[in-house]
Amino acid sequence: MNKFQYAILGLAAVAMTGCADLDYNEASSRDEEWTYNSPINGVKNLVYDVYAQMPSEFKDDIYGNGAMIASATDEAEFALSYSLIHNYFNGGWTPSNPFSNTWEVAYRAITQVHMYLERIDKIDLSEYEYAPDYDNMVQQFEIFPYELRFLRAYYYFELVRAYGDVPLVTATLTNAQANSVVRTPASEVFKFIVDECDAAAQYLPVSYNDIPGQEIGRATRGAALALKARALLYQASPLFNKDNDKELWKQAAAASKFIIDNAALWGYQLSAYANLWGHETFTNPEFIFVLGTQASNQFEMNNYPVGVENGNSGNCPTQSLVDMYEYQADGKTFKEKHPGNINVTTENPYDGLDPRFELTVVKNGDMWPSNTTQQMAIETYQGGFNAAPKYGATPTGYYLKKFVDGTCITTTNNPTSTRHNWIVMRLAEVYLNYAEAMYNYYGDADAAGEFGMSANDAINVLRNRADIQMPEFHGNADFEARYMRERMVELAFEGHRFWDVRRWKKGAEFFNNVQVANLTMDANGNLILNRATKARQWNEKYNLYPVPQSELQKNGNLTQNPNW
Repeated sequence: MNKFQYAILGLAAVAMTGCADLDYNEASSRDEEWTYNSPINGVKNLVYDVYAQMPSEFKDDIYGNGAMIASATDEAEFALSYSLIHNYFNGGWTPSNPFSNTWEVAYRAITQVHMYLERIDKIDLSEYEYAPDYDNMVQQFEIFPYELRFLRAYYYFELVRAYGDVPLVTATLTNAQANSVVRTPASEVFKFIVDECDAAAQYLPVSYNDIPGQEIGRATRGAALALKARALLYQASPLFNKDNDKELWKQAAAASKFIIDNAALWGYQLSAYANLWGHETFTNPEFIFVLGTQASNQFEMNNYPVGVENGNSGNCPTQSLVDMYEYQADGKTFKEKHPGNINVTTENPYDGLDPRFELTVVKNGDMWPSNTTQQMAIETYQGGFNAAPKYGATPTGYYLKKFVDGTCITTTNNPTSTRHNWIVMRLAEVYLNYAEAMYNYYGDADAAGEFGMSANDAINVLRNRADIQMPEFHGNADFEARYMRERMVELAFEGHRFWDVRRWKKGAEFFNNVQVANLTMDANGNLILNRATKARQWNEKYNLYPVPQSELQKNGNLTQNPNW
């Protein structure tokens, strides 16, 4: 028996939780004998296939034309009215037309994980025993099972936050068995995620710098524990914690604080906000887990303003988002200082705003994109070069800058490309998660408690970054509202807002309508900004996804989410 087989026998003997087939054909396109008899190619490819299915807004185009999930929130409005993203709030979302593929993708990936874990004893590396890199090969294969357990936990997190109760089974099933499973309570699914993250974290490396290949984008100890902390925060939130069990908030705080306390040891540190995106940012030490893509300029074409060659407007920040930014001088919000119409010719209302605003939003008059080939002063006022009535122009008065590489050239002749790295987890989110859990546990934003850091302390770590320098948080007055603003601003366009508002059960407050900016020129040649409301539909049933009708038809034991 070879060294690798000895190392994994104990793992194979553990009762591994499995997943039903659930909309996935048991017949795999990969030949099983080849997969396990050619481990260097077959097994590695199976593992990488599971990684490849992780959702990334830079590689997936679920809604068409590059629409991001931010455009289903108050962060943005997608410029093209026919995009499927509008179904989230225009009544086009139904069990027969769920259009999100979360159920299908997650269960397919989970099934692939089980294919590996249940056949792990078949992997034989003995024929490579005398290869010069044999020890490195064994080391890599010993990590694979724990990477896959992390990934399985991640896919279950995707499922539970979207659907609530979902089937959680303990063995690979036949199609007949899979189509008779029942939904498992969300609390049990969360417990499974947490337990799996704890189990995998013990064996996952802190980084892959000393692992063969030094690959990035693979599961680490930090990633497993960050997923655990996020799952605990969701479980403690109103959507899932109907009785407001304080103990759940305490567990969430403890999980986040453990990461904060070990961040430096594991090589994590907060970075400049501007360094969260760009061609080389996959090495950013703030990233706990990130998914890279091949170099392309598609994201730029999707989001450059109309009027820029090959620009399609895309995901346009709303006035609702802009109103959340605060001024550095006094911490007042944009809306607090400018609740009515604004003459942007005689005053610059954006002067002195949180630096994250300029890094996230393109406004009228900005020189954008930054490449000299296409750079221009952007005009978003009615009749302006980048505005209505041009087809597809911004419907909000703003364009997106965050994640858009302004140095990228999208001209038909001599275009350039850049890499985009989708942030799954980063250290700033952990601080925010901790602050939320601490406040909800103690009911006091200044209470450091047994963890030695208060909710306000955690927020101030972010606001005191050298490139941000915003007024500190103190006291409890309006803490919840201030925290929600801070989270929205810090994590804008990173895919959190859609889920945060749902787990807080505040859709009626934030998503029912959104504010946009109308810029018009008056008779004196002054540009006037006035707010307009974009009507959207919100229904409490939207807090959870509908179970796809196709699944209900196959399995009479499944039940639909309320009011769908």
